[in-house]
Amino acid sequence: MADRPYNVLFLCTGNTARSILAESILRKDGAGRFNAFSAGSQPKGTINPFALKVLESFDYPTDGYRSKNWDEFSGPDAPEMDFIFTVCDSAAGEACPVWPGHPASAHWGIEDPAAVQGPDIEKEKAFVQAFKYLKNRISTFLALPMASLDQIALTHRLEEIGRLEGASGNRIFRFDRRTT
Repeated sequence: MADRPYNVLFLCTGNTARSILAESILRKDGAGRFNAFSAGSQPKGTINPFALKVLESFDYPTDGYRSKNWDEFSGPDAPEMDFIFTVCDSAAGEACPVWPGHPASAHWGIEDPAAVQGPDIEKEKAFVQAFKYLKNRISTFLALPMASLDQIALTHRLEEIGRLEGASGNRIFRFDRRTT
C-alpha cells in the first residue's frame, strides 16, 4: 500500500476526546509504521481534560494535541491519508470532504465518554472504557497483514474491527473515493 509509514486520520465531531485518544494510542503503538492524526467536523478548540488524564495514566503521549478542523487534511498540502476512521456516530453521518488519494475507511464508533454526567469518577471511568475499546481496535488493526490484503479484504477487516466490543452503531461508513 505505501513505501512510507501509513497515514491514519481519526475523525469525530468535536475532536476533543475519542479521536484524540485514538491518535495518541496509534502514535505510540504504531510508531515507525504509522503516522496518526485526528480532526473534527466541528472542533471545539480544546481537548477534554479527562482524555489527557486517562492517556497520561496509561503512559501515552499527551503533548501537542489540539482540536482541529478536518479541512486541514483535505487540502493539497495535507498528508495523503491511507486510512480514515470515524470514531463517533455523528461524524459518520456527516458529509465529509473529498479526501485526496484513495484512503481505506471504516466506522469505529464508540459511545462518547464526554457525554457522561455525574461525578468526576464516573466521567473518568467512561474515558477509561473508551480508551480500552479504542486500544483494542487499534491493536487489532496493527496486527493486520497489510501487504497481503487486497482492497476488498482490507475494507472488510476494517469494518469487522468497528464491530468489536463497545461499538456504538451499526453504520457502514463510506467516504467519497474520488481524487481531487
